[in-house]
Amino acid sequence: MKLLFTCFFCIVFLSGFSQDKTYSSYFDLNYFKGNIALHNNDILHLIKGHPEGYILSWNKKTYGFKDWEQRFNYPDLGVTYAYQNMKNDVLGNISSLYGHLNFYFLKRHLMFRIGQGIGYTNNPYDKENNYRNIAFGTKLMASTLMMLNYKKERVFDCFGVQAGLSFIHLSNGNFKAPNTSTNTVALNFGVTYNIDDHDTAYRYTLAIDDKKFTEPIKYNLAFRFGINESDIVDSGQFPFYIFSAYADKRINRKSAFQLGTDVFFSKFLKELIYYRSVSFPEENVSGDEDYKRVGVFVGHELFLNRTSLITQLGYYVYYPYDFEGQIYSRIGLKRYVGHSRKWFGVLSLKTHGAKAEAVEFGIGVRL
Repeated sequence: MKLLFTCFFCIVFLSGFSQDKTYSSYFDLNYFKGNIALHNNDILHLIKGHPEGYILSWNKKTYGFKDWEQRFNYPDLGVTYAYQNMKNDVLGNISSLYGHLNFYFLKRHLMFRIGQGIGYTNNPYDKENNYRNIAFGTKLMASTLMMLNYKKERVFDCFGVQAGLSFIHLSNGNFKAPNTSTNTVALNFGVTYNIDDHDTAYRYTLAIDDKKFTEPIKYNLAFRFGINESDIVDSGQFPFYIFSAYADKRINRKSAFQLGTDVFFSKFLKELIYYRSVSFPEENVSGDEDYKRVGVFVGHELFLNRTSLITQLGYYVYYPYDFEGQIYSRIGLKRYVGHSRKWFGVLSLKTHGAKAEAVEFGIGVRL
């Protein structure tokens, strides 16, 4: 599931390269050093040194040949490789690969990079040989990269500089226990190198009334599924199914607001209820509690060409068994297909606060 998530992300954001116009590209190489943020007291024994490593990226600039590029101030699309020495033999070393987007502010001197990809650890949890590594239960994990940098290109010929903050998140989305995950917050500095001697001029061809675009309310149906496991190690991986129905109202070219409901069928929760009823009688769990849940949510969809970023915040209105609280959230990517952009594929991460429950893969239709 993590590999599908990464492949989907990379295809979505690198598909724009296929129609090659007068684009230019550049590399950047950054060194970083920082700390593992304490988001869970269970990982206190894993926070020892200061993780460090490097981030190598290839970036392709956009100049407004597509309307969405102009609306988002001509972002870069690219690929990033990151290497992270966790400074802890238990955690090992991490190699990660991402598809990313760079957004620009303050006359293109402030850059915000968001990337999603896959990470590989050389020393995951093993109940005999590495039982202390409760952060990484699998060798392959989903990973999120964010950078906020001050950047100045072509300081000397084709070379430039950048510096700022970096954030690297690693988690397998509860695909397999254990999965307490890690968040590295670091300072970074580095150099950029422009492959081309000169940049292409930016285009602005949007109609004057482009910002006044709206759509009537649309109705969406989605089916999501996947595999996950409870926090109990070796409790087993089970499938889950989610049926969603929601309405959205697009207020401009970039944004739509959502309101809807989810119905959850999570088989891991059924097994967890039985386990708790047998192993912890003091918790007064009978074992007959319903494992199904129903939630309502509000959300936002950010449209980038055929791709969109979804963020949703939900509340369980049917919640017979207490698991991680009644508030949940979801963040993910949608990719519309076909000329009408009616059908879509979706990959998303469902969480309860900082606690991941599942990576969801799904399909849907926007009516």
